[in-house]
Amino acid sequence: MVKELQKIDLLMVGVGGQGTILASDIVGDVAINSDCDVKKTDTLGMAQRGGSVVSHLRMADRVFSPMIQSGQADILISFEKLEAIRWVNFLKRDALVIVNNHVVPLLSVSLGNHKYPNDSEIVSTFKQMTNRVLMVNGTERAQSLGDIRTLNIFMLGYMSAFMPFEWKAWEDCLRSRLPAKILDMNLNAFDLGIKESSSVNIR
Repeated sequence: MVKELQKIDLLMVGVGGQGTILASDIVGDVAINSDCDVKKTDTLGMAQRGGSVVSHLRMADRVFSPMIQSGQADILISFEKLEAIRWVNFLKRDALVIVNNHVVPLLSVSLGNHKYPNDSEIVSTFKQMTNRVLMVNGTERAQSLGDIRTLNIFMLGYMSAFMPFEWKAWEDCLRSRLPAKILDMNLNAFDLGIKESSSVNIR
């Protein structure tokens, strides 16, 4: 249970196949089970072909709309670097930005028509709004666990350290949402995410 939760507007973005919607569903479950009011909406742009996937998730004692307004997101978590930049205008001042250090090249980039921004350019874009920017080697960590599909749960574990919900609430929702055959691996991914964030001073 979380007492008198201050509003959290969370924007979660990625591309099709990265488990963005499942991850945001789990966050919603955790918030509901912690006695929060939750509103959520998802947008999938040709997600099965690697298109953009966006989840708006709003949590508070009382929430009236599922849509986060421009300039109001408290947290942006992105599973792909370029997708993060697309939503920079939604950040409030001093928002927390967590970006998976991974590239899914656009067709225009592959064809040489456009240039993919480098990490310095990406961080610089966010620093116009906030200094709380974390680049995370999530894909690399998921691969180290033997299955790239644990990326979304690893990123949830990393993000959970910055949220007010208890570990038990996360574990219960992971057990509820995930099939038994992949549960242990994903619990390991979640715990690894928490461990990776433990050395970060941004809170």
